[in-house]
Amino acid sequence: MIFSSLDLAPDIQKALDACGYSQMTPIQERAIVPARRGKDLLASAQTGTGKTAAFAVPILQQMHDRPKPTLPGNARALILTPTRELAEQVAETVKRYAQFLPLTVTALYGGVKMSGQEKKLKAGTDIIVSTPGRLLEHMEQGNVKLSNVEFVVLDEADRMLDMGFIADVHTLLQKTLKKRQTLLFSATLSQPVKELANKLLFSHQVVSVAKQNAIAETVEHVVYPVEERRKADLFMELLDEKNWFKVLVFTSTKAQADELMRKLKPARIEVALCHGDKSQGSRRRAIADFKSAKVQVLIATEVAARGLDIEGLEYVVNYNLPYLAEDYVHRVGRTGRAGSTGQAISFVSREEERSLDSIERLIGGRIHRINQAGYGVGSRDTILKNIEQRGHRAPRTNKVTQTQIVRNKVTKEKAGSKKKNNIRATK
Repeated sequence: MIFSSLDLAPDIQKALDACGYSQMTPIQERAIVPARRGKDLLASAQTGTGKTAAFAVPILQQMHDRPKPTLPGNARALILTPTRELAEQVAETVKRYAQFLPLTVTALYGGVKMSGQEKKLKAGTDIIVSTPGRLLEHMEQGNVKLSNVEFVVLDEADRMLDMGFIADVHTLLQKTLKKRQTLLFSATLSQPVKELANKLLFSHQVVSVAKQNAIAETVEHVVYPVEERRKADLFMELLDEKNWFKVLVFTSTKAQADELMRKLKPARIEVALCHGDKSQGSRRRAIADFKSAKVQVLIATEVAARGLDIEGLEYVVNYNLPYLAEDYVHRVGRTGRAGSTGQAISFVSREEERSLDSIERLIGGRIHRINQAGYGVGSRDTILKNIEQRGHRAPRTNKVTQTQIVRNKVTKEKAGSKKKNNIRATK
């Protein structure tokens, strides 16, 4: 289907044309029509398939069909996201769709001063895109009310569950109109997501356009077995050997990200950091510099796994495998978007083989291994065999242990006898 077949408002169609949108993606094709009719949706599609337009276009169309004045400190639509980056990205995208409409869009997130956001709220806004925590802060200070919110979107609902935001989400939704439309979008349809949908949605329709935890077929996956202590050396060697540029690297912790940056700096590799300890301004500059190719490598933690939309990103490196197998899907979903090709490269130490096994079971296939010369690791099977063989020689160890137990017992008995004699002597 093409967007022009939807008979959208001329100003919305004009904006979509300006964005270069013509053919709808599968999730847009399945979700826009029922959402435009006011239906609650539980929608799932793999990352990078146009989910923002799938929920924004029908909401903008309904707001156009039923115009209302913009009121200070109020909003008609609320889009909740789990991260600052995603809130900022979604807000900018919705602004492009609404560029010819008399509607305002305001993004709220932490890491920046509240005063600028407060001014926008008090001046009046039609659509709020926010992280749950920052929106609660503004409500506590009386900067905004949700009593007029008719449309609610939970974007990346599975991530909100993972990050523990659902209690805040429930608190916020209780302040909105009871007769509202709620659209719940998620990259996965896990059981917790389905249970959340049953609590928040009314007579909803399920829309799923891809098998769960599917990854774009345009992404090539490879694994490099490597000792943990040699990962930085391997990364720098591959950067030079493969001539990689514009590489997004994921670490599991902020400490690992900081350590990798320290190791890359002496090699004069242009690198930037994006993690939770950085201010929003610093994170924004890092992402902007990466997008504009001012830096070669952007090192990020899970905070950036959902929310980064970087055109033409070819390489995603898992410097450390994620703790949750599902997060692998979201990390590598930053590449191979909108039909482009990409590579997902994972450095896997012996300690991470269990995590790799979980990832392969989740995505339904074995990932190709590449053994880089000079970076080999000991065979896991050999190590397990050696451990097992040592286990068979255990009786000798047990005999020594039993001898030691007897010696300890005799020593204790002597000590007890000596103590008794001392007590008698004292008396």
